[in-house]
Amino acid sequence: MPVRPDDPHDRQLVDRVAPPDWVQPTPAGRYNLVVLGGGTAGLVAAHGAAGLGARVALVEAGMLGGDCLVSGCVPSKALIASAAAAQAVRTAPELGVRTTAPDVDFAAVMGRMRRIRAGIAHEDSALRLRDAGVDVFLGRGRFTDRDRLVVETAGGPLGLSFARAVIATGAHAVLPPVPGLAEALARGQAVTHEGFFALEQRPERLVVLGAGPIGCELAQAARRLGSEVAVVEPADRLLPGEEPDAGEALQAAFTAEGIALHLGRSATAVDEGGLTLDDGTRLRGDRILVATGRRPRTDGLGLDAAGVAFDGAGITVDDGLCTTNPHVYASGDCASAFRFTHAADALSRVVI
Repeated sequence: MPVRPDDPHDRQLVDRVAPPDWVQPTPAGRYNLVVLGGGTAGLVAAHGAAGLGARVALVEAGMLGGDCLVSGCVPSKALIASAAAAQAVRTAPELGVRTTAPDVDFAAVMGRMRRIRAGIAHEDSALRLRDAGVDVFLGRGRFTDRDRLVVETAGGPLGLSFARAVIATGAHAVLPPVPGLAEALARGQAVTHEGFFALEQRPERLVVLGAGPIGCELAQAARRLGSEVAVVEPADRLLPGEEPDAGEALQAAFTAEGIALHLGRSATAVDEGGLTLDDGTRLRGDRILVATGRRPRTDGLGLDAAGVAFDGAGITVDDGLCTTNPHVYASGDCASAFRFTHAADALSRVVI
């Protein structure tokens, strides 16, 4: 998890978006809309529908706010701001300003990130949803029929019926099948973007697997904060999913900042000292960031019982984001190739 139980800011975060003392509401008959998932897509759908007068329930198995609040947009941009400040000091002589090398307190940088994240968490909190008229159920939801689902809570299962539902369960990080990588993840040497934001000590040598948006922004931030960084990407350029010009510009910046690039290469083995590439190159790394993509979260949702079709790319939807069940829609990362917060927001407005 991207939170530290002994940190006061993280305790505040949890109290707002996954309160341990939350009292589950009594299911209120047949809901106009049940939202499964409390990330950006789910929150926009729930707040929007409730604002139009609908009777709405929202079900969340983890933390409200989802990736954007907990392990995506908010913490990454807070980290990037600190990294940009360090880089501004480092490059100030180019502007005629004499400075000494920046002294980066990595623990303080991460503490600031957690403080900002906890402060913003009010916007996505269970209390704010409740005040907006949304029944918030904290537990794991699973469809049992085409118009019903059950929420597994600490106090037992609760059944909800609905006229319409929105699946907004997001996506999760993918772990490539590299020998030794799963073991490295288990011992904490390897992390996904979630685990990265729980770090307290700066990695001396960080190896980043994957040069998409997540891998690139965290690679540059870590380098600017003082880590030695190497990026490994099977494609022959950075940001392979974007326009080539974007990758070329970023490659020039990374090279100038001292980030080692291993493009057109893949990891073949991971051990406690680092990893080996397919060309025999050995990379030392006390931390390995796995940023090789994300997969829609569809397991355990009972989609077959609801008559909702899905595959490895996510939930099948039409142009109006309706699934193969006319009563059920899907929005955000679980149903779109555009896995970004602004896209999830826009898609839920289409649903509404």
